[in-house]
This record gives sequence, structure tokens and C-alpha cells, in this order.
Amino acid sequence: MQSALDRKDALHVAVIMDGNGRWASAQGLPRSAGHRAGVDALRRVCEAAPALGVATLTVYAFSADNWRRPRAEVRTLMGLLHHYLQNEIARLKENDIRLTVIGRRDRLPDGLADAIAAAETDTAGCQGLHLRIALDYSSRDAILRAAAALQGDAGLSRESFGYLVTGEATPQGRDVDLLIRTGGEKRLSDFLLWECAYAELYFTDRMWPDVDRDDLAIAIGEFHRRERRFGAVPNVTEPGEPVPSAA
Repeated sequence: MQSALDRKDALHVAVIMDGNGRWASAQGLPRSAGHRAGVDALRRVCEAAPALGVATLTVYAFSADNWRRPRAEVRTLMGLLHHYLQNEIARLKENDIRLTVIGRRDRLPDGLADAIAAAETDTAGCQGLHLRIALDYSSRDAILRAAAALQGDAGLSRESFGYLVTGEATPQGRDVDLLIRTGGEKRLSDFLLWECAYAELYFTDRMWPDVDRDDLAIAIGEFHRRERRFGAVPNVTEPGEPVPSAA
């Protein structure tokens, strides 16, 4: 069976996993319960993604601005991430999922950066799906760091600058085809701004802990119904221009 990574039409889908806290509050549960349920939703989506044509899935787990949240909630989030990295590796490998983490690592709690590195190494050979977790991530900061690294390179192209922004050694998985945000909000929140230049945007009121394969399939179905123009006007004949032959 052909891997999604090998398909020419494979998608890069990015997800802003919003609504964990509100989901928990609506059920009279602590916000931490919403974050734990969000981990289950991530597992469901990851395992469904390859069959839906997704080669790369980038999810927003913790933004650079999320450090402003209450300390107890931050500790819970970091603990969940550490637990995920330590306990999901076997399942990721079983499902042929490669894991990488983007964002800063110097501000993470002790041990978390080491767990990230170990998970990346253990899953490096997986080919079914590339799961990228954005952690302590800011797209503006990524662009700023790339600009600072230029050192007056006048011959820089969009493509080579994109390598600096994303930190990717290869072009695979960089540009986003479809950005999904759950939880009813309609903003990008400093997530993959460079990579989402021509992404299709899909917003849903579904809270992240409720999201499953069907929700992902609906979003991807909507994506395929849209016409992606990339600034051009396809299938338009200028006045006086001969109509192309059907032959």
C-alpha cells in the first residue's frame, strides 16, 4: 500500500487544537481534564490522517504566549506533553508515524527537551505520517530568527528563506494546504504564518476533544471542493484569444 508521504497529492494539514478548556468547563470538569481529552483526540486524528491523504500534520500544542496562562495549567500541559512523549512512542511506531517538534526548547521544563529528542530519534524511520508538534512556538519569532540569519544575502529566494523560517532541511511538509481551527474562534494566533500564505482555512465550532476521523474527513472534503488559484485566474480566456481545442 502506497504511503501518504509518497503521493503527489498528499496534504500538509495544520490544526489549531482549540477548545479543551471550554469543553471541560461545559461538563463541570477542571481544565486539565479537557487537555487530557485533547490528547485522545490527537491520537484519533493522527491515526485517521494517512488514509485521508494527509502526509504531514502540524498541530499547535503550546504557543510562546501560552506561558502567560496560570502556572498550574502550564505545569499540567507540560506534564501531559512529557507523558505523551514517553508513553506514545510504541503506538506511533506501530502506526508508522514520525514525530518532530518545532519551536523553542530552551525554556522547557527539565527533561522535556531530552524526551523530545528521544522520541524524534525513535520514530525517525517511520513513513506513514509526519506529525509535527509546535511547542513554545511563535511564527513571528521564527520569521524574525530567519531574517536575523540572512546577514545581507541579497540573492535569497522565497524558497531558501522558507528553509530558514521552518528549520526544515528538505521542502517536504513545509507549505500548509489546509489549516483547521476548532473551538469556534477564527484567527491564526501566530501559527505558521509563512507556511500558510496560500492555505485554505477551515473553522469549526467543534471543541478539540470531540474531534474525530469524521470531522477531519469533512474538513478535507471541504478543502477538495475549493478552487486553489495561488494568485492566478485559471481557465479564463482573454478577449480575442483562441479557445483551446478539446483535442
